[in-house]
Amino acid sequence: MTPELLSAIGLRKSYADRLVVSDVDLTIRPGEIVALIGPNGAGKSTTVEMLIGLRHPDAGEIRYRFGHPGAHTGVQLQSAPLFPGLSTRDNLRLFAAFYGLTLSDSACAQLLARAGLAAVAGVDAARLSGGQQKRLAIAAAIVHDPALIFLDEPTAALDPRAQAEIRALIATLATNGTAVLLTSHDMVEVARLAQRVVVLVAGRVVAQGAPAELLAQTGAPDLEGLYLTLTREEEQA
Repeated sequence: MTPELLSAIGLRKSYADRLVVSDVDLTIRPGEIVALIGPNGAGKSTTVEMLIGLRHPDAGEIRYRFGHPGAHTGVQLQSAPLFPGLSTRDNLRLFAAFYGLTLSDSACAQLLARAGLAAVAGVDAARLSGGQQKRLAIAAAIVHDPALIFLDEPTAALDPRAQAEIRALIATLATNGTAVLLTSHDMVEVARLAQRVVVLVAGRVVAQGAPAELLAQTGAPDLEGLYLTLTREEEQA
């Protein structure tokens, strides 16, 4: 079995007296797309923030296969941290500089083409469409060729064409060996992309596994049905 890039064991996090993440275990392997799903307030964002080092867990352990995780991971948040007044190309070069890298003209052109942004290389980032800005945010997150990338609702609020373009980019990343952890409320997207699904409800992992395995275990017709069943059972409990 391929060694894990990341292994989280028994993660817990509370705010004041409210437990928001309870004993979460999670692993990610090279080239794997893992979808973390669950209702709003389930603890998904807090879990991701602990994994990327923005928050410290109250208990548990996070192990990376490599040292200096920041040098080997990329993050795309819902709010794209782009710099208006700079072109698409110059935004990429600036993000590369944050990692101590200098992008050559050919490397920059290749990354822009990979993200489907070659035609807007010279356009001010503030003038890009929503889908183009999301693709630029993902390109910025992979500018240092990370082993693992975290994507927070990468296609939220986008039109169907932009969604399809970003899903294709994510699939290509995984095919090229990059591991992906994504959060999403779109079960069609999760079914198309994820090799493994982790369902988080009220801060706890209530199910995880390959989509086909989870459907076989629960008898749900699809991932939307599985999601509705699991979240309904937890709310009733």
